[in-house]
Amino acid sequence: MVRLMPETIEAEVIEIDGVAPPKGDGGETEASGERRGSRVRIPEIRLDRRWWPLWLVLGVLAVALAATVGVVFGAIYLVYSLIRGLIRALFGGWAGSSAR
Repeated sequence: MVRLMPETIEAEVIEIDGVAPPKGDGGETEASGERRGSRVRIPEIRLDRRWWPLWLVLGVLAVALAATVGVVFGAIYLVYSLIRGLIRALFGGWAGSSAR
C-alpha cells in the first residue's frame, strides 16, 4: 500500500547558532520572543585581503565603462542639439520670429 504522509521524524535540538535552546517544554513566551527579536544579527561581509587587486581592477573598469557610456550619450545629445538647431534655423526660425 502507498503511504501518502511520510513518517514524523523527531530530533532533539542541541544548539542553534551557538545558543542552546531554552529549558522547559519548548514553548516560547511572548516576552522572550520580543527580547530575541530585538537583537537581530546583521551578517558581516568581509572581503578577503588577497582579492583587493581584482576589486580594484573591476572598480576601475566599472568607472571607465560608466564614463564611456556618459561620453557616448553626451555625443548623441550634442549631435541631436546641433541637428535640432539647424532645422530650427532653416525652417522654424523665420516663422517663429514673424509670429511674435
